[in-house]
Amino acid sequence: MVVEAQAKSWYADSPIGLLVLRYAEANALLRDQRLDHNGKRYLEMNGVFDGPIYDWFVPMIVNHDGADHHRLRGLVGKAFTPRMINGLRPFIRAKAQQLTDELASVEVCEFIADFGNPLPLAVMCELLGVPAEDYDTFRVWTTDVGLVFSLAHGGDIRARVEAALVGLTGYVDALMTAKAATPGDDLISALVVAQRDDGRVSRAELANLIVTLVFAAHDSTRHQLANAMVAFARHPEQWDLLAARPELADQAVEEVIRWIPTATTLYRFAAQDFDYQGLHIAKDTFITMCVTIAQRDPRVFADGARFDITAVRPGSALLQFGAGPHHCLGAALARAEMSEALPVLAARLGPPVIDGPLTWRPPIGIHGPNALPLRFGRRD
Repeated sequence: MVVEAQAKSWYADSPIGLLVLRYAEANALLRDQRLDHNGKRYLEMNGVFDGPIYDWFVPMIVNHDGADHHRLRGLVGKAFTPRMINGLRPFIRAKAQQLTDELASVEVCEFIADFGNPLPLAVMCELLGVPAEDYDTFRVWTTDVGLVFSLAHGGDIRARVEAALVGLTGYVDALMTAKAATPGDDLISALVVAQRDDGRVSRAELANLIVTLVFAAHDSTRHQLANAMVAFARHPEQWDLLAARPELADQAVEEVIRWIPTATTLYRFAAQDFDYQGLHIAKDTFITMCVTIAQRDPRVFADGARFDITAVRPGSALLQFGAGPHHCLGAALARAEMSEALPVLAARLGPPVIDGPLTWRPPIGIHGPNALPLRFGRRD
């Protein structure tokens, strides 16, 4: 049905606003300065007008544009460098090998609990300088903060996000104080020093940035690792190909993210009235970029309905990480973790087989299985 709608038009109407179905238009609109994130309006649409979520989300870096966004992003860019990310690769590889050894020792694993969760959690804590004894506390907080993009589903989601933010914000504030007194080689130390030297970003703004980095560095990657296993379980020949040709790791990562992204949708609001491709878009229109279908758009991705880790798809940057000035700061780290982990798993273990029913997180927000029971084949 969605494929048919995409074939007919670049957009579709829905009860909540405009749905963008094709890659070219989604990519262009993500970069269009006539649209913005308007975090305040997003929360108010979901009944949040004050409190911990409001205090964190509205001033978040992604909800700034122009000079303010450039100022905040520039501070992170001074500390969160490619050199820092590449320096983490040996740690990522060693942790992936340790966790893979543990998977090899059991008949059935719960992949998210046994690998998808501990790998990015350990990497994030190593990056930020969080003591190992605090990993489990961090795990709960960062898992629940990610539900902020699923507020529309109601239930206990708002309470969980609020509790996580209160805990995480207090912890980050204490960690910043400790790092300012005794800096280390970690990202928070580098950010605290950069903030002090720069003088244009307040302590509160830096704390907000770090909380945002914390949940983004953990929640999205753990679900992307799980989504990768779902993709390979459905295409076991691709898993064996990766085992035989580990040099395909980077392409495999891109294909996994294209095929089954954790960000199935990205939203924007129209900041003004304007016309686009013959369609009048009124100010405040809620616009949803449908990432999954757009990343399979046959106009851009040749044979895009097929999962193929050997495919080379030049000139078609993935939408999952956004576009333009708001391209995700953590994209390089997520790719590094995936490209180190997947070859380690494929080399040691046979293709994954799903060993039970799957339930999924809400389709709006960070998307992936709630749990993922797997059996892996054995390599000779």
